[in-house]
Amino acid sequence: MMRQKCKPLILLCFMSLFFAFQAWAAPQDWPEVIRFGIVPSLGEGAETYYTPLISYLTKQLGIEVKPMISKDYEGIISGMAYKQIDFAYFGPKSYVEAGERCSLEALVLELNKEGEAGYYGLIISRKGSDTDSFEKAKGRTFAFTDPNSTSGYLVPSVMFARDLAIDPKTYFKKVIFSGSHKDSVLGVKNGTIEVAATNTLDLYRMEKNGEVSRNDFNILQKSELIPGSPICARTELPQSLKDAFQKAMIEFGAEDTSVLEKMQFGGYIKTDDKTYSIIRDLNRFKKELGK
Repeated sequence: MMRQKCKPLILLCFMSLFFAFQAWAAPQDWPEVIRFGIVPSLGEGAETYYTPLISYLTKQLGIEVKPMISKDYEGIISGMAYKQIDFAYFGPKSYVEAGERCSLEALVLELNKEGEAGYYGLIISRKGSDTDSFEKAKGRTFAFTDPNSTSGYLVPSVMFARDLAIDPKTYFKKVIFSGSHKDSVLGVKNGTIEVAATNTLDLYRMEKNGEVSRNDFNILQKSELIPGSPICARTELPQSLKDAFQKAMIEFGAEDTSVLEKMQFGGYIKTDDKTYSIIRDLNRFKKELGK
């Protein structure tokens, strides 16, 4: 008699576990692996830096999130265009460039550690050098980072033309592309680059890692606030996946703010394409100058 009474209870428990599992299982139209592209602003240290975020997303979404870090910005843009990447962590300029070649959506943007919805471009030189003002930077070696970088190319290019009325090709002795913000910052610190374009986010992250100190540098110029880096999705991905990804990103660091302190930024907020209209305006201005 007891066995007969237990059977329905056992069946009920089994069914409860089954439906609980179904509730947590990823929907059938989601991919088995999410390919997450990341622009190379941090150079070789990018994968380690983003490990907490990748681990968190894997746990929250219930499927593997695979980081794909390209050696240059063009690699991430092409990856989205050819559907080899599902979500991508762009810079503002590379996001705009990617949007001209494929269909994608901006989901969230990165806040700086003060909670502002962006960051600032910087022109730096080494503290203790005789290049302690922009006027003294004339005739020096200058480094952009990458042609698709916002603070490493677009913003300083517009700053030179619009605000300072100079042509970097003639103002500086030599103009190069370093490849990443980390390479530019370390190049200035070590004296292999005399003047470089970078930004507050990458400089503060490197300082947090013990690679540099803000006291190592002169700040020769500082830009207006640049919209924060967007994290985007290919438009054709399942809406439920895009919604879940966006929600997870917004909640990152909510329970453990120490991870944000370690990564030196303020978390993520919802965004959309209109936020980056200013970047398109800067692109148009630069093209009108023919530079």
